[in-house]
Amino acid sequence: MTDDTTDTASDDGTGAKNDDSTDSPADGDIEPSAPDEFGLVQLWWGDGKGKTTAAMGMGFRAAGHGYRVHMVQFMKGGAGSVEDVRGEYNAIENFPGFSYENTGHYGWHGFLDGSDDDEHAAKAKGGLARAEEIVEASRDTGPVPLDAPPKKGVHMLILDEILYAVSRDLLDADEVRDLVESKPDDLELVLTGSHERPEFACELADLVTHVEKETHPIDAGQGARKGTEY
Repeated sequence: MTDDTTDTASDDGTGAKNDDSTDSPADGDIEPSAPDEFGLVQLWWGDGKGKTTAAMGMGFRAAGHGYRVHMVQFMKGGAGSVEDVRGEYNAIENFPGFSYENTGHYGWHGFLDGSDDDEHAAKAKGGLARAEEIVEASRDTGPVPLDAPPKKGVHMLILDEILYAVSRDLLDADEVRDLVESKPDDLELVLTGSHERPEFACELADLVTHVEKETHPIDAGQGARKGTEY
């Protein structure tokens, strides 16, 4: 005896739903909205690849729900080993509700590449000041127009490589701690970077992820690749 109510659209031998199933995940229009459960502090650190990638992935996911996301990127001011145009910047520029700014100085701090250490520090401090402004602007933030500037408030703020800036002594750990402690209760704050465990911030975090390297092609002489690293 067969059950006429059986959902035959889902039976392809794998248990997966077919495209015409109403139970399948779906996309939809992106309209300004405000999250109900944001407000955590996240740390992503370690010597493995993927910290920035994970943070931006969450940013795109949040923006896809109509939440306002902004990324302030420290340290990554460009270098001769990568092109000036970055794939992630192109993607963010064309995605509603997600924006970015780069506060890094050209070159890599501490790598004897001719870049000025004082300039690296000045850029990092400027990035921290900018982050403080956005945190302050994000109090009591409801739905925000997707094209509004960050000064109108955001729901998720990504401070990419800020932990690395602290470990390189470009920023004071206490100042970054003060920033975290001052954030609004409903602002999701994501901090990335550093190969060293950021003890100063771990006690303030709700989520701490250690991204550990097992194998990396850089150890075999592979440089940064277009489309995976930039």
